[in-house]
Amino acid sequence: MDFASRASLWRWSRRRKAAVLTACAGFSALAVAPWGTANAAGSPGPPPFTILTPGAHNGNGDIFLAPFGDSDYAGGPEIVTPGGKVVWFHPLPVSVTATDFRTQTYLGQPVLTWWQEDVGGGVIYNDHFQQIATVRAGNGYTMDVHEFLITPWNTALILADGVTTANLATIGGPADQQVAVNVVQEIDIKTGRVLFQWNANDYVPYRDSHLPLPTSASQPWDWFHINAVHLDVDGNLLVSSRHTWTVYKVNRYTGKIMWELGGKQSYFTLKAAPGQVLDRAGEIFAWQHDPEGLGSGLYTVFDNETGVGASLLPYSRVVTVRLDLRTHVAALVKSDNQPEGLLVGFGGNAETTKNGDLFVGWDPQRYVSEFSPSGTLLFNAESPSGNISYRAYRLPWPSPADVAHPRQLPPANE
Repeated sequence: MDFASRASLWRWSRRRKAAVLTACAGFSALAVAPWGTANAAGSPGPPPFTILTPGAHNGNGDIFLAPFGDSDYAGGPEIVTPGGKVVWFHPLPVSVTATDFRTQTYLGQPVLTWWQEDVGGGVIYNDHFQQIATVRAGNGYTMDVHEFLITPWNTALILADGVTTANLATIGGPADQQVAVNVVQEIDIKTGRVLFQWNANDYVPYRDSHLPLPTSASQPWDWFHINAVHLDVDGNLLVSSRHTWTVYKVNRYTGKIMWELGGKQSYFTLKAAPGQVLDRAGEIFAWQHDPEGLGSGLYTVFDNETGVGASLLPYSRVVTVRLDLRTHVAALVKSDNQPEGLLVGFGGNAETTKNGDLFVGWDPQRYVSEFSPSGTLLFNAESPSGNISYRAYRLPWPSPADVAHPRQLPPANE
């Protein structure tokens, strides 16, 4: 999608009914909606959570979602048990979207964090459900929806957008093409000061993009589409570009690219272990999201395999890749497929839990799943058509969970 489409993506499902694929038949499903469609105050409650494959009662914690969409239900940050009961819900006005809701640690204390549209940045709540901080981009940029990560040293890693003009004559484009600016920032949470900034436009050539040029020079070209920044186990950055099909390892101090995985300038030769397959382009992943470093050279990536113009596999999956920095070989060693065999057009994430399971959010296809380390499906659930959550997590939350009487904040701006 182009830059303008990206900006409106998160309001898309409110403006029209989404043409979302429904779940395959054959499951014995239990729909759990403890609040029904309205809470005690009379406003809509959160979407019901339909358990397709019950299980995974393993101490990995609750499920963190931020549903939004075109439906009769409210949207906003939501904590749900693996049994489908709401622990906590923060309904937002219909015009406001939240993304990337999870629990993190700030100043040694557990906190709840998410990006919120009307704030234009990230918010931090303490374990008493009170807002204690707001984080926004600096240097004239606007924080985008994709990432709000608190580091172990109590700063925030975020992504931000802008627009600039570039001469694309060498790749057959205009000399004055509007292009999207893709920025990583590390922010001092207390002061809002920008501590570090990395601009993909300064480090990655435009020719590496798989996105076709727009028909007009005045239409911003979303050539890179940054959609994740995470910390590798050594403290450097993992940056995902959807439209170059590449994960970049970036030095957190110098900004230098240390290696590129996938795409047109991959540092690694890509191979598939026995029983695994590369896609039709010979890639391990394409249009991907959410790279995570596990240590010992292992990484997981949410592999969408579909985007602008084509699909390179008939399904989306989560891939586990082993990197050998000595031989420059990247081996696809494991893949966990979407249980209904669906393609995920945008969004999606994969989290390795504390016991080694893999918890996956498949949105916008509305599913969440958990797999054992051997790839066995332990848990699968879905939300109603028209409701999506950009990411989903399974995390411990130390506050007592009164499941019978879930705690709720009033709708924002009331």
